[in-house]
Amino acid sequence: MADLRTMLRIAVLASGSGTNAERLVRHFAEHPRMRVALIGCDRPGEGVLQRAWDLGVPSLLFSGTELRDGTVQQELVGQGIGLVVLAGFLRLVPSALVGAFPDRIVNIHPALLPAHGGKGMYGRHVHEAVLAAGEPESGITVHLVNEHYDEGEHLFQARCPVLPDDTPDSLAVRIHELEHRHYPQVVEKLAEALAGR
Repeated sequence: MADLRTMLRIAVLASGSGTNAERLVRHFAEHPRMRVALIGCDRPGEGVLQRAWDLGVPSLLFSGTELRDGTVQQELVGQGIGLVVLAGFLRLVPSALVGAFPDRIVNIHPALLPAHGGKGMYGRHVHEAVLAAGEPESGITVHLVNEHYDEGEHLFQARCPVLPDDTPDSLAVRIHELEHRHYPQVVEKLAEALAGR
């Protein structure tokens, strides 16, 4: 039986349906040294909150104001969170929160950064930009989070071809497959490094 008191506690922050959040919860469910202990969401009624309930993971619903004024940071620190994982979380992480979790906030972006990143570049907007630019390939980038959208240190990239008849929706399917396949493993590798410090 794992000792929950000595585990690395992971918080997942999401803004949408929560498929990546669910993958992360299931990936770490039997891990002896780390666990998803909290799922946070900034949008009432999003699917990720139902997934948290179904998976038996405590959830936290918060506003943009509570993210900026330190309420969320206090909650994460108070719950002993050691790693924050963004999974479809669309808000800019405040500098105070970044400072409270140095090199302990990670995000996944649905393109090959530094291309097609920055404010407003998420989900379908990214895939439309990739297609409009005539890119031969796209993919995912897992990166550490700093005070700017999509500018933190890259930890991992995976690629897939952009096909001649691709639409934003068809490209999104392949990108989601890459996310689901790789994100939990990359997060685990980072978490193992943090736990060893």
